[in-house]
Amino acid sequence: MNKSRQLSLFCVAALCAAVVSVQSAFGLDSSGNIPKTEEQREVRLISMTHQYDLNPHTANYTSEAQVLSGLYEGLFSYDPLTLEPRNALCTSYKISRTKKRWTFTLREGACFSTGEPITAATVRDSWLRLLATPNAPYSSLLDFIEGARNFRTGKGIKEDVGISVRNDRTLVVHLEEPAEHLPRILCHHAFSIVSSKPNSYSGPFTLKSYKNNTLVLAKNPKYYDAASVVIPGITISLSDDLEENAYQFNTGNADWITEGNALVSKIINTDAIHVAAEFGTYYLFFKMGNSIWNNPEFRSALLEAIPYDSLRKNITVPATTLVYPLPEYPNVPGIDDYDTDDAIAMMNKAREHAKIPYDQKLTLTFAITDTDFMKDLAAQLKTAWEPLGVELVVETTTMEQYNTQIANWNADLFSYSWIGDFADPLAFLELFRSDSSLNVAKYDSKLFDEYLLNASRADTTDEHYLYLSKAEKLLLDESMIIPIYHPISMHLIDLASVGGWQTNALDLHPFKYLYIKHQTSSLPNLVRFTK
Repeated sequence: MNKSRQLSLFCVAALCAAVVSVQSAFGLDSSGNIPKTEEQREVRLISMTHQYDLNPHTANYTSEAQVLSGLYEGLFSYDPLTLEPRNALCTSYKISRTKKRWTFTLREGACFSTGEPITAATVRDSWLRLLATPNAPYSSLLDFIEGARNFRTGKGIKEDVGISVRNDRTLVVHLEEPAEHLPRILCHHAFSIVSSKPNSYSGPFTLKSYKNNTLVLAKNPKYYDAASVVIPGITISLSDDLEENAYQFNTGNADWITEGNALVSKIINTDAIHVAAEFGTYYLFFKMGNSIWNNPEFRSALLEAIPYDSLRKNITVPATTLVYPLPEYPNVPGIDDYDTDDAIAMMNKAREHAKIPYDQKLTLTFAITDTDFMKDLAAQLKTAWEPLGVELVVETTTMEQYNTQIANWNADLFSYSWIGDFADPLAFLELFRSDSSLNVAKYDSKLFDEYLLNASRADTTDEHYLYLSKAEKLLLDESMIIPIYHPISMHLIDLASVGGWQTNALDLHPFKYLYIKHQTSSLPNLVRFTK
């Protein structure tokens, strides 16, 4: 999913993950006791100013995913620590010998916040509406279901989609190809169970109000696991005033500030600052259009000229590949070598093959956000590519509008900050599958698609990873992307006061598990803060 903003780039001595007791994932305090009911109150959160899309089918930002984790739930949900799928509205499932038929058993008595029952038919209808939504970014992740791709692209009808209802509690899904990662995909908010009726929620909370840059969530008493939700609600204030946000945190008026959205130098309790590497990558990509930059020969010459040590200077976690390294994932040679003379020779050879004169100026349009970081990056590329006879033309827009403009923007090079939606390299590689709804680059490679298909058919994780690594290597060999860095997450939250919050690689912290810890200190909360 898209990261809603880039964290300021700064040097961190070490990336640290908070050490959290497994007990807190189950709503227990440090002593192993259920938190005292009388001590529970709403959790107060400050997040960045953003117009939140709270439709799970179309939402595309990490900040929205965080809120949606509280409002909706699907067959599975993320474990807050390991990110492995947990049974949610699904209590069990079985897979046929061919691995192409999945049978899910749904939770008995589950319902929306309005009291409307959640049945197998509800799940089927929710997924069909997702597939029928033109601007649903994640709908193509269901393309392995029989008939889903054709229905999604307007070439088929919903009756031919391989999702059938056996009875109220039994859903049967027929796949065109095996998909061992299906439960991990179904944790994502896009596949939550959504009612056709407004203001109806399947998750642990409901949206009480959204106005004046404030979202108020209240506990959903009809949620199937309401007994495990101990806080009465959550208030989310949207503010980009970094100094004021720090003041609110220091004075106890905010329990949690997301995405480093405060003046960190003013934070008094430095133990409340949690920094971690994310399963994500910030990169540049070429968008396929009617230009010479469709040709990998020309793109490879450009990449050979980039001074990567300068481009990635002062980056906390530099990236040379698209996929953030995972245990057991094969090593894929990254992009970090450069030589200007070699780049000029490669460009001249590409011109010769394309019958383009050596002295003809080539134009490349780079679409960027109006930030200092992107302007500096563009200036470095402009300098690097001038000896190749390439003129870099820069066009800008705001961060708020950038991602929505990519599809219709007539430019050659764009930037993306992508956080994996599930713990599998496919979460990145799906962005370049030819008919993926996430493929804003318009990349089209039969070999790349074949590698992804073979990965889905693999019998073992090793084989699955092997084919995915081949796909990633092809993407890098064809110079489709320029990796810049792996993002880091920063949150301000005092884990001595708030429990149930876990550091994890997807930077997703399900609201369901939050609770207020019992405070034993007799010292008054006196804070002096100077603006």
